[in-house]
Formats: sequence, C-alpha cells, structure tokens
Amino acid sequence: MKIIRMLGRSIRDALKSVCRNFSLSLASISCITITLIIVALSILASFNVQNFTKEIESDLTIIAFMDNDATEEDISTMKKNIKQIENIDSYIYEDKEKEKENMAETSDVFATVTKGWSKEENPLRDKFEIKVKNIQKIGQTAKQIQKLDKVAVVRYGAGLVERLVKAFASIQKIAYGVVLALILVTVFLIINTIKLTIFSRKREISIMRLVGASNFSIKTPFIIEGMILGLIGSIIPVILTTFGYLAFYDHFNGYLFTKIIQLISPEPFIYQASGIIVIIGIVVGMIGSASAVRKYLKV
Repeated sequence: MKIIRMLGRSIRDALKSVCRNFSLSLASISCITITLIIVALSILASFNVQNFTKEIESDLTIIAFMDNDATEEDISTMKKNIKQIENIDSYIYEDKEKEKENMAETSDVFATVTKGWSKEENPLRDKFEIKVKNIQKIGQTAKQIQKLDKVAVVRYGAGLVERLVKAFASIQKIAYGVVLALILVTVFLIINTIKLTIFSRKREISIMRLVGASNFSIKTPFIIEGMILGLIGSIIPVILTTFGYLAFYDHFNGYLFTKIIQLISPEPFIYQASGIIVIIGIVVGMIGSASAVRKYLKV
C-alpha cells in the first residue's frame, strides 16, 4: 500500500511539474513529437520493405527439369529425394503434357503451335517447381537438387537472386539503423531538456533530501514526468501514422509504382505501428529522465 501511495503521489507531482514548467515541458514534447514523426516514417518504410522482401522471397522458385527419358518410377524417386532435402519447403510437380496445356492457355499462338504435338513429339520436359525455407541457402539447395538422379537442368536465377537478397538485407539494416539513431537523438534531446527542468528545481530537491527523502522518491516523479512527456509527444505522430498511411495506401491503391511492390494492408498494421510509436515515446521519455537525474543530480 505504501508503494501504491508513493506512486500515486509521484504521478500527481509529475503532472503538476509538467503544468508548472510548461515552457520546458513544451520544448521536450516538441522534440519528442518531431523525432517520433521521423521515427514513424522510418518504421512504416522498414516494415513495408520487409514485407516486400518476404513477398519476393516467397515467389522465388527453383525449377528442376527432368531428363526426357525419366520414367514414372524416376519421378516417384525424385519426389522422395526432394522431401529429404532439409531446406525445401514445398514443391509442385508438372509433367510435360500439363506444361503444354498451360502454355496453350497463355496465347492463341502457343495454342496453335502445341496443338500438333503428340505425347511423343512434345519437346517439353517434366519439371518440379520448388520453394525453399531459407532463401539465403537457395544456391546450396539448387546444387543438391542438381545432383539428384535424372535431373537435367536446375534454374533459379543464379547470381541475380543472391544480389537481390543482399540488397534487401542492406535496406532493412539501414532502415533499422535510422530508427535506432533517431531514438538515441531523442533520448539526448530529452536528457538535455529535462536537465534544465531539474536545475530549476534544485532547491526543491535539496529540501527533499534534507528531510530524508529516499533516492527512489526523488527520482520517481522525474521518471514518470518523462513518461508523460513521451506519451503526449507520441499523440501527433500516432495520428499522422494512422490517417497518413490510410490516405497513402488508398491513393496508391495498395501498391507502389508497380503491383509487384505491394504495401502492407492498413489493418492491423497501423495499430501495431502506432503501438510501437507510443511505446518508444514512453520508454525514451523514461530513459531520458532517468539519465538526467542520475547523471546531473547524482542522487
């Protein structure tokens, strides 16, 4: 009960401090708001890049063409061997007759050309379309498939796929780095802003220490004050994130430049992003206040 009363008193004191030192509080809130807006943009961008990367990776497929003389028994053995390869997620088998039908459906020209092919004259090959679990190991997996019996050719876009994966990984790292850097900048700004608030209340703190107030009771109001400033500072970024992303998504019809680059559906993404922004605001405000108290007051 004593801790609850102390916490309630700390919250009350923190709210009074925010109102009493309104100009300094407004400066802190402004710093948090501006920085969190940029953080929010970085979060939206990084999550969409990650989503786009996953979509591209899910579409990457290894195509294994079988020898022309592969029998049904060879195909059955191939299916068993594929299942034994650790990195393979799933596969689709398509015989050359099915492939001919699919080709005929793509255009009238192909339909005319393939119409005269008998089963024996069909120049196409039976094939396996294979999805992998870890795209980073797609080259290694393709080599394993190539070594299987009766496999003629394996194709997966060697070279291009690896460069594409590395490019997406670099973009993700840059986006995460920007978010982290902005959070650190926000903490620095809050520390310096709250430092001014603390210095303006040195006399009050000195009196609290003279009457025997513990370090915890002195620190807590400042930490809660930082959390309140962080919460208030996150309101505008959350509003902009929610309505801004909805407008952006609707304006571009759910994709960017081309339908290949699909944007994340707004719901529940905007709520998740907003929650992250609020948490960052509160945590950053708390850390900033705690650091200012510890470093500059030496309590």
